[in-house]
Amino acid sequence: MSIERRNFPQFFITAPAPCPYLSGRLERKVFTHLVGQDARTLNTQLSRGGFRRSQNIAYRPACDGCSACVSVRTPVKQFTWSKSALRVLARNRDLVGTPVRAKATSEHYGVFRDYIDSRHGDGGMAEMSVLDFVAMIDETFVDSHLVEYRLKTDGEEPGELVGAVLVDMLDDGLSLIYSFYEPRFEKRSLGTFIILDSISRAQRMGLDYLYLGYWVKGSAKMEYKSRFLPQERLTPDGWTLFVRK
Repeated sequence: MSIERRNFPQFFITAPAPCPYLSGRLERKVFTHLVGQDARTLNTQLSRGGFRRSQNIAYRPACDGCSACVSVRTPVKQFTWSKSALRVLARNRDLVGTPVRAKATSEHYGVFRDYIDSRHGDGGMAEMSVLDFVAMIDETFVDSHLVEYRLKTDGEEPGELVGAVLVDMLDDGLSLIYSFYEPRFEKRSLGTFIILDSISRAQRMGLDYLYLGYWVKGSAKMEYKSRFLPQERLTPDGWTLFVRK
């Protein structure tokens, strides 16, 4: 009797490296490759298991003695639109969000470079070249696209690009991979607006979730993700719902 051989993914683990979120900690990641015709299905399955995508790699933390990184997703059909959320939407009503092909341009890179230099100049992405940026946007086997945010215009010419977000299409939702925006528009709360607009977009598409990546308890730079309630957090008992108190 023959046994059918299936293409199960192989998983690897990185060497310890300084944690980018918690000072004095070391991080390790378990990862696999997202390639071939089954990449989208595998991306969905791994996202449900707490993995994130970067180019053709899916990874999740595997740190010794630390579980601070918690996968979070928003059940968009249950999302409550607070007064502050509605104010952010109103503040940006002159922006148009348009899904486009995941193809990096010099315009995208210019906004990304301004964003990194202004907000994350000492981070791991500070040294990204234009070729690194193209690889981040373009190189993937999964169903991915960009949403561009531009100022409205009266004519046919597209308005100024003020931000963008790289989005994966999963079987049960949207997964926000990376967003960036012009820092001179900071008073618009564009990071929050992009998430709120993505929640609305997922609702209109009839999807269940917006995957936000990792919330890291104790990390100021990741604290904003805890504000989008209700949300589900991946615990040892599975996805657990957290609501506004």
